Amino acid sequence: MNLAAMQGLLPLLVLGLGAAVLMLQISIRRQLGWSYAITVATLLLGAAAMEPAMQVAPLQVTPLLRVDNLGLFFGSLFCLSGAVTAVISRDYLRSREGENEEYFLLLLLSTLGAVILAYSTHVAALLLGLELLSVALYALIAYPERGTLPLEAAIKYLVLSGAASATLLFGFALIYAALGSLEYAEIAVQISAGRAATSPALILMGAAMVFAGLGFKLSVVPFHMWTPDVYEGAPAPISGFLAGVSKGAVFIAVLRWFLESGFFQYSSLLAGITLLSIASILVGNLLALLQTNVKRILAYSSIAHLGYLLIVLVAAGVSPEPGLAVEAGGYYVVAYVITTLAAFSLLGLISRQSGDREYDQLSDLAGLFWKQPGLAALFTVALLSLAGIPLTAGFIGKFYLISAGVDAALWGLLAALVIGSAIGIFYYLRIIYTMTTVGEQANPGTTADMLVGSRLVVYLLIFAMLYLGIVPEPLMGYLRTIL
Repeated sequence: MNLAAMQGLLPLLVLGLGAAVLMLQISIRRQLGWSYAITVATLLLGAAAMEPAMQVAPLQVTPLLRVDNLGLFFGSLFCLSGAVTAVISRDYLRSREGENEEYFLLLLLSTLGAVILAYSTHVAALLLGLELLSVALYALIAYPERGTLPLEAAIKYLVLSGAASATLLFGFALIYAALGSLEYAEIAVQISAGRAATSPALILMGAAMVFAGLGFKLSVVPFHMWTPDVYEGAPAPISGFLAGVSKGAVFIAVLRWFLESGFFQYSSLLAGITLLSIASILVGNLLALLQTNVKRILAYSSIAHLGYLLIVLVAAGVSPEPGLAVEAGGYYVVAYVITTLAAFSLLGLISRQSGDREYDQLSDLAGLFWKQPGLAALFTVALLSLAGIPLTAGFIGKFYLISAGVDAALWGLLAALVIGSAIGIFYYLRIIYTMTTVGEQANPGTTADMLVGSRLVVYLLIFAMLYLGIVPEPLMGYLRTIL
């Protein structure tokens, strides 16, 4: 491997070396503070390493990985999000007995998988990143071994994820049988050369199975049934990581594979994605109306948000110039990851665990505005951003999606987006209204209860949400230059 390739892969090397150092530290001497410090330092160094890597971009490092501005930007986003999760998790682990050092190791490995997904230009790299991301999450979801909900959530995710991975692998096998390659660019060349015409049914069947497997990872309808149970059972910081970083990384990988492999040329595939998008938007928002657990509400909300993001794939596929759709998708992923991390971080503080139960029922939030107005106000900002209310990042993200949909004349998808957003406002405001009612909030945390690092990252996330909602042009302009 030459020097340029090593410079391009520096973020991955930093994360891998950090994981090795962390494993050695755990094996030599268990000390939670050291594990926490090594994890946060590694993730911040990984994000900082994107800058020297950008100097050699674009660079193809073997057929598996490409160092380009898209992968580096989202790789840095995932590293910073992993660091935020680690900082918030320190508060969660304060009240937990037992040996917790492996928690940070698993989080670091999962983030490494997310960054590999952002770099991947070959099916082998995609599968490597996907499994590294998912396998670490199996254990993180079950980390509170006391209680039945975390174990149930982890088993459901493990079994269904295994089935989804098998479906994904079989789909790629069919594509390989038809086209003779697993490299994205080579697949596009074979499709353009007309080789796909000899076996179109095989290719479409393979692509459908690939989207079914990836649809599970994105939890779009009808592959969504695991989502509310897993979010409810997992620790709140991990629910936020799963909803934000994991889904964001998989979506970026899907977007790259879909566009670079040339599968957008198949109108039947675009029609199938359109149906998945509409179903996810409507089903996710409608089922959220029926929930009384805040984690489950946010779980169904995440299904709807991934339905919104699927509009990007369709718009990029039908537009002669997909740049606007890709920009919209990039902005929405950034806004969604930031907002989701903030919402689950604050919910984790509100729903402090007592025994086998977390106080995350809607009724547990009654009276929060009167007992902890600062905490309730921060949570309200995150909910308003998820709802897409003006002056928040969520509003600009949805506006960007609408612009991309109008540019591609996707009127049916836009109608679903508007209807779904209107429904979503109701259940987000329902949570806010509950916090204003007079009642006995079961076990309220306070921002003062948080460690200094946790308070700092929560305030930064809220500031980022408001900044991107009020001054969106800097990020828009930057995405325009790299995508």
